[in-house]
Amino acid sequence: MPRNDRRRLLRGLAGAATLASLGLGSRVQARTSSQVVIAGGGFAGASCALALRRLAPDLRVTLVDRQSRFVTGPFCNAVVAGLRPVSAITQTHAGLSAAGVDVVHADIDGVEPGRRRIHLADGRVIAGDRLVIAPGIDFDWQAITGYGPAALARIPHAWPGGASQLRALRDQLRAMPDNGRVIISVPDNPYRCPPGPYERASLIAHFLSRHKPRAQVLILDAKDHFSKEPLFRTGWGARYGDRLQWRGGRRDGARVVEVDAHSRRVRTVGGDEYAADVLNIIPPQRAGRLVEDAGLTDAAGWVPVAAHDFSVPGHAGVHVIGDATRADPMPKSAYAANMQAKLCAHAIARELAGQAVGETKLINACYSLVAPDYGISVTEVYRVDGDRLAALANAGGISALAADANTREAEADYARSWYHNIVRDSFG
Repeated sequence: MPRNDRRRLLRGLAGAATLASLGLGSRVQARTSSQVVIAGGGFAGASCALALRRLAPDLRVTLVDRQSRFVTGPFCNAVVAGLRPVSAITQTHAGLSAAGVDVVHADIDGVEPGRRRIHLADGRVIAGDRLVIAPGIDFDWQAITGYGPAALARIPHAWPGGASQLRALRDQLRAMPDNGRVIISVPDNPYRCPPGPYERASLIAHFLSRHKPRAQVLILDAKDHFSKEPLFRTGWGARYGDRLQWRGGRRDGARVVEVDAHSRRVRTVGGDEYAADVLNIIPPQRAGRLVEDAGLTDAAGWVPVAAHDFSVPGHAGVHVIGDATRADPMPKSAYAANMQAKLCAHAIARELAGQAVGETKLINACYSLVAPDYGISVTEVYRVDGDRLAALANAGGISALAADANTREAEADYARSWYHNIVRDSFG
């Protein structure tokens, strides 16, 4: 893609893609008695609820989530590095309520796909004509010996894990020795936000360069290669030199397999041991408990879906959206969740009105900060190909390796604008 065209694309993607821009903007007249029930109020669930209200105002939409406040994954690394307070990335569902969504904050005991029902821990049952499940991810606590919920106070994952996890990692960085070492353990694919660990390492290195100039960051990665690798490596070389080091999984045997929480030591599959002053373990992941308990996941722990409406094959009227899905080649990201939610909402509104589902394309835009004034990005466009998604050749793009400082700073600004707009578009 030519450089000027890509800059225009990035400026556009800094705002969330509207329903109209995706070809999904026309309202429909759904049956007034129809109800859609949504389990989960993160980017996917909230975006779906808002889109349904915009597409079919007469449709009754109920969203259930146990949390009244949602700490976003995007820009959580800025909190870890002390660049933003947790409050700056904490969202509520007030905008959904204002849009006419019936928001219920309660613990969910389980979902019943066959009857399209949500069971609440207090005994209530909420049923709908359609059930949308947006459970996010859960961690595979069995994957790393010695690491589990009991170790979180000393070794936070902060992925993002709520305000307490982010603050714990931030405070450990502030308290570490001036010549200390931070180790970040990165899982194999798939996991939420593929470039997130490398942005985290970047912003931690930025913090250390200003407050603990003799400290270092070591990434122990289960993979041989990672998202935006050439761009990150170029930025690390320009800004942090030897302060930030990376070791890859299969080549270096760097996948972490064991943790000693007391000493903050790790052992890799290759047999190497490393000690850290601050240890950040990002565990392997799978779809959230709700869909696993409901029997909707495959052998790998994710939910296969039909790409045209994100319905679950074999389960009429049930849809799963967001990080829990197997929706290759789309990554697990906030933007992808927002796009999937809009497509799902469009399909539900049309089908409940007895209309054909229109065609559209899906977009993913991913911004990362190497430093507060150094942004990089990748964009992809996808088409629906039957029940699968396919990437469109030459429709996206990635930041140029040789971009000048003004371009890097502009992309950092685009990243901040993108966050503002995706939050507004998802949560109202």
